[in-house]
Amino acid sequence: MPLHFHQPAGSLGSSGPAGLSPVRYRLLAVRDSASMLLEKILKSLTNAGKNALLGFAVIASPCAMAQDSGWYVGGNVGESHARIDDARITGGLQGAGFGTTSISDDRNEFGFKVFGGYQFNRYFALEGGYFNMGKFSFKANTVPAGTLDGSLKLQGGDVDAIGLLPITKQFSLFGRVGLTYADATDSFNGTGAVHPLDPSPSKREFNYKLGLGAQYQITPSLALRAEVERYRIDDAVGNKGDIDLVSVGLLYRFGQKAQTIAAPAPEPVGPVAEAPESVVETPPPPPQQLTFSADSLFDFGQATIKPAGREALDRFAAQLRGNSFDTVRVTGHTDRIGSHAYNLDLSQRRAEAVKAELVESSGIPASKIEARGVDGADPVTTPGACPGNRATPKLIACLQPDRRVEVEVVATRP
Repeated sequence: MPLHFHQPAGSLGSSGPAGLSPVRYRLLAVRDSASMLLEKILKSLTNAGKNALLGFAVIASPCAMAQDSGWYVGGNVGESHARIDDARITGGLQGAGFGTTSISDDRNEFGFKVFGGYQFNRYFALEGGYFNMGKFSFKANTVPAGTLDGSLKLQGGDVDAIGLLPITKQFSLFGRVGLTYADATDSFNGTGAVHPLDPSPSKREFNYKLGLGAQYQITPSLALRAEVERYRIDDAVGNKGDIDLVSVGLLYRFGQKAQTIAAPAPEPVGPVAEAPESVVETPPPPPQQLTFSADSLFDFGQATIKPAGREALDRFAAQLRGNSFDTVRVTGHTDRIGSHAYNLDLSQRRAEAVKAELVESSGIPASKIEARGVDGADPVTTPGACPGNRATPKLIACLQPDRRVEVEVVATRP
C-alpha cells in the first residue's frame, strides 16, 4: 500500500527522534579547515590558469597599492558543498515501513556571487550582494519498490561587515560576518509506494554567515580574491544546516590612481662649480621651495611617514648633502576639515616628522631646520571650489591640494 507522508519527505535537519520522524536530509557543516578548503579550490585551477594569473600579476604591477577608501564591485565563482545525512534518510524510511537498498547523493555544486561595497579605510569595509549555491539532491531506492528524490535550491542576498589585515602593500587577509536573506526551495518526488504530500515547499528566512579570505592587489584598481564562507540556512520545514562556498574572484575599485609624489625631486639647491678667481663674490642663491603632497607622505589624519614618502624625502635629502645652508624651513598644512586645535597639532606633528627624516637622511644639523604647523589657514583651493563641511570621500578628495608639506631651503654658498 502506498505511503503518504504528512510532511515533505525531506528537510535540512531533524525535529524528532531518529527513525520516528518523516524522511529528511540534512545539510551539515563541512569539517575541513579553512586552509584545506582554500587548498582544494586552488588545486582545482589548471596549471595553465595559475601560471596565467601569476604572470599577469607580475607584468601588471609589481608594486601595486590601492587607495585606502572608495567604492568597488566584483564577483566570485567556486564550489559549494553540503553533507547529505544518508543515515537519517535511511532511518526515516525505516520508521515509515520502508527498507533502503541504495542512496546516491549530489553534495557538490557550482556556486557564485556578485557584490559591491565601500571601503572606509585600510581596515574596514561594508559589502552587499547576491549569491547562488546551486542545487543539492539525493535519491533513495526503497523496499517495497519505490524511490524518493529530494533536493534543495538556495539563493539570496547578503550584507557583510569586513575587517582587513594588511600584510604587505599588495597582500592582505580579511574576515567577514554578515546577514543573509535566503530563498530555500525544497523539492520531493516519490515513485512506486512513496508519495510525499507536499512536493515543493519553500521558505525565505534571515540568517547569518561567516567567512575568511586573502586578497592580492594586482593593480591599484584590480585585486584577486580567494575565500571560504559558511552560510547558515533554514529549509522549508523549519530545520537548520550549513553550506560552505569556496571561491576565487576579481574585485574592481573605482577612481584609483597611482600614488606618486606630487612634485619631483628638485635639482641641487646651488650649482657646484669652482669659485672664479675674481675678487667679486658670488651672491647667495635665492631661497628654493619644494611642495610635497601630504597624502603621498602620510595616511589621512596621521603623522607617520609612509614608506613611499620616506623614499621621496631621502631622494630630496641626497640633493642637499655637501651644500651649506642658513636655514631649511618645513611648514605643514592641513585642509579645513576638523577643528582648529586638531589641525594645528596635526600639521605641527607632520612638519616635525619631515624634519626628523631630513636630519637623519641629509646630515643637516637639527638646529638649522625649522618645523612649524599652520593649520588650514593657507589653502591652495579657491573659496567655494569644495563646498560642504562633512568629511565625505568627495570633499576629502577635493581638498587634497590643501594637505601638503612645504620645504624652503635658504643657502649661504654652494
